[in-house]
Amino acid sequence: MMKSLCTAFGLFMAASTATAFAPAPSSSLQTSLRMAEEQPEMTPLSTEEDAAAPAPVETLPAISQSMPFMARPAALDGTLAGDVGFDPLGFAKSESDLMNFREAEVKHARLAMLAAAGWPVSELLDKKIASAFGMSPILDNTDRVPSLLNGGLGKISPLYWVGTIGLAAAIDIIGTMRSKNASDEY
Repeated sequence: MMKSLCTAFGLFMAASTATAFAPAPSSSLQTSLRMAEEQPEMTPLSTEEDAAAPAPVETLPAISQSMPFMARPAALDGTLAGDVGFDPLGFAKSESDLMNFREAEVKHARLAMLAAAGWPVSELLDKKIASAFGMSPILDNTDRVPSLLNGGLGKISPLYWVGTIGLAAAIDIIGTMRSKNASDEY
């Protein structure tokens, strides 16, 4: 019973989050299934004259769409996907700041996805990997990974943490140096 409820809840959550990626319904579009009494005039899709004409520039609202009581930040000019003017603390003062924060957000999101996958995988595979290398498993009696919440961090050598943080810092420094020497899209 509990397993079927969990499955149903999981399916419901997966279906409900999919709507976040669907385009918002437009109130300006009206569709009718009835035949119109007058046929609309057909126009060609594009001509060479249309291609030479400049596209109309869309003006951005003066206030933020995400926070209607605040002014729209200057660095958020609508060029990025999903830009609705959300920067309530004013971190992005320039376009370069905005791009740095955007890159940091993507890096943190990727790290969070790896951690979300790595935690359960480490609990599932710890005993198998430890036995393959002839080491003792690090999980506790209830098969939980050592963490601040579960306890057991004393089993991990401090050299491991120094090495892990050093490797992560080296990867980040190399990535930062590459991004400074390369073009915008690297």
